[in-house]
Amino acid sequence: MRNYFNYFTEIEERFQQRRGTILLLSTLDWALIETWRDAGVPLEAVLRGIDTAFDKHEAKPGKRPTRRVNGLAWCAQAVMEAAEKIQQASIGMAKPADKTTGQGFEHERVAAWLTQCADALQAAKLNGLAAETAQNIIARLRELATEAPTVSQDLEALERNLLVLEEKLMTTILATTPEACLVALKEESARELAPYRRRMQATQIRQIETQFLHKRLVDKHNLPRLSLFYMSQS
Repeated sequence: MRNYFNYFTEIEERFQQRRGTILLLSTLDWALIETWRDAGVPLEAVLRGIDTAFDKHEAKPGKRPTRRVNGLAWCAQAVMEAAEKIQQASIGMAKPADKTTGQGFEHERVAAWLTQCADALQAAKLNGLAAETAQNIIARLRELATEAPTVSQDLEALERNLLVLEEKLMTTILATTPEACLVALKEESARELAPYRRRMQATQIRQIETQFLHKRLVDKHNLPRLSLFYMSQS
């Protein structure tokens, strides 16, 4: 498993650095980062794409100094182009052994992370079927904590397990969320995506809309994210 502890924070910091101000990323921005992560877009490609997009913006003749890039989605096309170039350049090249694989995923840290997720889910405010599903997931998380893999074991299998658990929880929450609430969230994501639709493919837009909806529900219920990508390095 690729050890991208700082995938989110490095992208946020590079965007803020190029923009020149501390602009907190929006829910749409975080949803976009998650789609890149889930698609396996290398961190290098994202950072390179951000730089390329800002370089082109700053090179435009007659650009007003006060006109800033207000969303990470503005860089989406450049990021995907950078990812394609990196992929093409890597074809036929032997990949060196990753000496850092497993570092930060020691048994004790993984076990502590799983226990922390179980505790956070226990504290979440859920009712009915969602609460029942959460209790089953909590039990499974505590079980996984007792058998957390060592560095030499299969972390990818654990990650797949965690993603399945998160998907089960999110499916239940979606099914039990009032229709009016879901409609309002979809309308919100549509408004935020509107300025960037021409820069994205239809598949990417659908993925971002789904991630946006999930993140809003995660925040609403104060749910933990179960992927190892959210495990703190400290």
